[in-house]
Amino acid sequence: MGNSSAHETDGGRRPQQQIPVVVLAGFLGSGKTTLLNHLLHRSAGSRIGAIVNDFGAIEIDALAVAGALGDSTVSLGNGCLCCAVDAGELDVYLGKLAAPETGVDVIVIEASGLAEPQELVRMVLASEHPGIVYGGLVEVVDAAEFDDTRARHPEIDRHLALADLVVVNKLDRTADPERVLALVGSLTDRAAVVPATYGRVDPEFLFDCRPSEERIGQLSFDDLHDHGDDQGTDGLGGSGHNGHLHTGYDSLSFVSDVPLDPRRLMRFLDSRPEGLYRIKGHVDLGPNDLRNRYTMHAVGRFLRFYPEPWAPADERRTQLVLIGSGIDTEALGTELKGCESDAPHADEHGMWGVLRYVQGSEDEPDPEPRGG
Repeated sequence: MGNSSAHETDGGRRPQQQIPVVVLAGFLGSGKTTLLNHLLHRSAGSRIGAIVNDFGAIEIDALAVAGALGDSTVSLGNGCLCCAVDAGELDVYLGKLAAPETGVDVIVIEASGLAEPQELVRMVLASEHPGIVYGGLVEVVDAAEFDDTRARHPEIDRHLALADLVVVNKLDRTADPERVLALVGSLTDRAAVVPATYGRVDPEFLFDCRPSEERIGQLSFDDLHDHGDDQGTDGLGGSGHNGHLHTGYDSLSFVSDVPLDPRRLMRFLDSRPEGLYRIKGHVDLGPNDLRNRYTMHAVGRFLRFYPEPWAPADERRTQLVLIGSGIDTEALGTELKGCESDAPHADEHGMWGVLRYVQGSEDEPDPEPRGG
């Protein structure tokens, strides 16, 4: 998921960017490596760092690598790292991949088919590296084998309940895709459920495919405008018209020159609907904090705010991108509009809800993954 949330400031002007770390899980044969290779093909210049099947970590240039990921190792002509990754080593690898000189935009951890995704999520959340941020748990399901897999491995229900995004793969190989999609949806906890064949998931779900200095969250407003008239899908992850790949995702860009009320914003976030996978961008909270804007990073239930000083030249406005599957973008836009407030004075306790989700706050809740 492309460069996202802020951490350290650069010369007092703008914070550096944190790199999202996505955990990619699913049982053996579900199509995780196929999906990751597809993302490499479709990443349009973004650089993906990968830790694959718990064995190797290496920077991958998304333009140069085509199908270089094996089932257990990553091997390129310019080097190969094949070292067992435990809890301590994972943070070391994440640190290496997140180093500014690598130019990595997103890190994907492809778990082994028998891994426990909750433990990987916990390790990412526990990382003390300031250059990364949790980017969500993506669970890949083999639609054709789903019933048999659940019978053999009942823990899949718990994995689905933890997920932020579920990719229901191989739908072309099942006689009743709608039944499988509905069943998977019933086992998730507000996750976005995306249909796919051959691992063809639109990478815009996961990261910004056109890195830039002024990207708004992981999906840029330019991307939204380019895709605005081209959202068709075959429902099975096939190519839409004009050569674009679509998998039934919905997106909303919200821009407001009126500050948002922090209490109303937190009510909106606390009640965000099923299928709303990501919220990215920054928020103007007006008189409640005249010094800072608040960069927001939400994936599934995970939420962080990052205060960063307004620059003198900045237009004080809120700019957000919301991405999900099956979401009512018009209703969400209306709800966000309802968060606006032109009150001239601060609410004495209005910021408490926001500050609970500022990293390092004493009141910050323990960042547990779902179901934890």
